[in-house]
Amino acid sequence: MNKKLHELAKSPIFFERNRVFRVYKGGALFNRLFNDPADDGNYPEEWIASSVRALNKISKGPKEGISKVLNTDIYLDDLITACKEEILGPSDDIGILVKALDSAVRLPVQVHPDKPFSRKHFNSEYGKAEAWIILDTRPDSCIYFGFKEGITKKDLVLAVEKSINEKTAMENLIVKHNVKKGEVYFIPARAVHAIGYGCLILEIQEPTDFTIQPEAWCDDYRLNDYEMYMGLDKVTALSCFDMSICGKDAIELSKVQPKITSKSHNIIIESLIDERKTDCFSVNRISLDADSVVLGQGPSIYFVAEGSGIVTCEKRTKLIKKGDYFLLPYCMREKCILSSKEHMSVIECFKGGNS
Repeated sequence: MNKKLHELAKSPIFFERNRVFRVYKGGALFNRLFNDPADDGNYPEEWIASSVRALNKISKGPKEGISKVLNTDIYLDDLITACKEEILGPSDDIGILVKALDSAVRLPVQVHPDKPFSRKHFNSEYGKAEAWIILDTRPDSCIYFGFKEGITKKDLVLAVEKSINEKTAMENLIVKHNVKKGEVYFIPARAVHAIGYGCLILEIQEPTDFTIQPEAWCDDYRLNDYEMYMGLDKVTALSCFDMSICGKDAIELSKVQPKITSKSHNIIIESLIDERKTDCFSVNRISLDADSVVLGQGPSIYFVAEGSGIVTCEKRTKLIKKGDYFLLPYCMREKCILSSKEHMSVIECFKGGNS
């Protein structure tokens, strides 16, 4: 078994599908991404090359949310433990969580902790800053970001109480923004936000499942205290909100303009998330038109957003298409080639500070 594990760690690592339970409904747009049935349900998220456990109150087991290596019974966290040097190199962990999610409803108004808050209250070195790449939309899709001008902590506390009987009480505090396919947003820790109706998003974040969502309802589902406050008392939980992130112009703090870092006739590499927004993680978009590129980052997660192509690694090849994803171990950086015969767009995600 040990020899098998080390062999797995010396090539791009592909995974079984990993749809995760959430209290909100969605997933129909996975039909366009993964060729899944075009149905909405309570498995609206695909956790991608994940070594992070999902924090559901009613858990399906200790591996819920953690990816299983394709055609094996080996989970990624166990593989990393056995082959840490090959997969992580000098890093202590992968340092990111990547998800595809599709919302058929507005998610609860929420906030995520920064590192100091997580360290104090969740015994974690990670908060949950996150980035959203809009992969697809339904008509009238939207997100919410920032409090409306003049909203106070007293208004927030009152809206939390009112939300039990008034489902728009929390939504009335925050600013709605329509979105389009291809747009990129960064959601800093402690910023109020909500994913709105109709968004198929690739979400890259710090590797936690910490969400404080003090709204009483998620569509027609009544949230319990744990789902609202993560085991914290209400006063502590609500202190996580940064009330200064507000106004209709606050979205400019969030919206990202991609920066071209490399361009040739057939290859464009854009930086989507970098030190302009955060040092927690980095995200690039690699666009190929009948050309090839060497994959230089590791450990890094690659997600095929458009088109199809081939991954070649030491004479081994694998066809990849839209919706496929893999983890490139540290030991395989500069040893794998991504190529396409036509157009292909691939998202590259890795922990901040990697080189």
